[in-house]
Amino acid sequence: MKQLLIIGHTFPEPSTTAAGSRMMQLVELFQEENCQITFASTAAFSEKTENLQAQNISVKSILLNDASFDDFIKELNPEIVIFDRYITEEQFGWRVSENCPHALKILDTEDLHFLRKAREEAIKNGKPISEANLFSEIAKRELACILRCDLSLIISEYEMELLQNTFKISSELLYYLPFLVEKISKKTPSFEERQNFLAIGNLLHAPNVDSVLQLKALWPEIKKQLPEAELHIYGAYAPQQILQLNNKKEGFILKGWAEHVEAVMKNYRVQLAPLRFGAGLKGKFLDAMHFGLPSVTTKIGAEGMCGNLPFGGAVTTSKEEFIETSLKLYSEEDTWNIAQQNGFKILEKRFQKKLFSEAFKKHISTLLANLEKHRQGNFIGQILQYHTLQSTKYLSKWIAEKNK
Repeated sequence: MKQLLIIGHTFPEPSTTAAGSRMMQLVELFQEENCQITFASTAAFSEKTENLQAQNISVKSILLNDASFDDFIKELNPEIVIFDRYITEEQFGWRVSENCPHALKILDTEDLHFLRKAREEAIKNGKPISEANLFSEIAKRELACILRCDLSLIISEYEMELLQNTFKISSELLYYLPFLVEKISKKTPSFEERQNFLAIGNLLHAPNVDSVLQLKALWPEIKKQLPEAELHIYGAYAPQQILQLNNKKEGFILKGWAEHVEAVMKNYRVQLAPLRFGAGLKGKFLDAMHFGLPSVTTKIGAEGMCGNLPFGGAVTTSKEEFIETSLKLYSEEDTWNIAQQNGFKILEKRFQKKLFSEAFKKHISTLLANLEKHRQGNFIGQILQYHTLQSTKYLSKWIAEKNK
């Protein structure tokens, strides 16, 4: 049995975040290859944390800037280490390299954080996202992590192209692995059996908070045309600025955390998500397509989702178009049915697990067998690794001494 260590930014919460679902999909792929998995994190558990022990996964709480991690990883001696997001590689990558130099290091980016942050800054400054400054400090940090690792998992085709074309990252260091869907059931409630609009997303996540604020401004016009309809907002960890928007009289209703997404989504007719910034793939659209729920969103929302296929709903470029298409999807059964079928086709053609799983496992096996040769082809990464081992190592040791 190969030992796999996953170092998580947090312990996974698949019922609240797409990132949590993504992590559990990765866990499943490696379990299918008979890996013995240990999941370590500096974060605390929450009531929504996945029960990893029940899935035969060891759990370890670790400390930042503490030599106890060195003892732990030496004893575990993993063949593979996965860093969940770039910040965990910054924190623990040098310790992994120093104590287990022959371990295959994989970075799961989740999405490109520098891309999301640059777009958010552009919106805050009143600029179009096409003018977002991608060449930021966060970009330098995240790209350095990609170069230091043996392989980085990229969830969106758009981000694959960005990394290779704009930042000249070698394709040998990148692997496209999107969200994966196993079973596609087309037996979902009909147009007539559904009612009301849905918005869903973890409300600790800035793009989702902004999307709800956008909906608050867009909703009155939709409500005026459809006086019987309501908009129900679901999401864990809602901040006060969102909680205070709840208004039953206006039909703008906060519902809180959706523990069972399938049971929720199958009740609604249209999902609304006017996302102005973000990155990666949006799990809410994959879930919606899975449960036969058409969505109205933006180009950012649909980015990386469709390929050459029509979206499972509508992709809009203005507030007026967003309102118009929301009304049309909600009111026209034929339009709604076409959108639903488009969603099913996207899942079948682009996200079925069987399209990716075996090729991914084979790629990991090949890297494990040829790791030294692979690293020789990434000499820039070796240079970064060398200097990081010096600078980050001694900064961490200084902090550890300071904390004594």
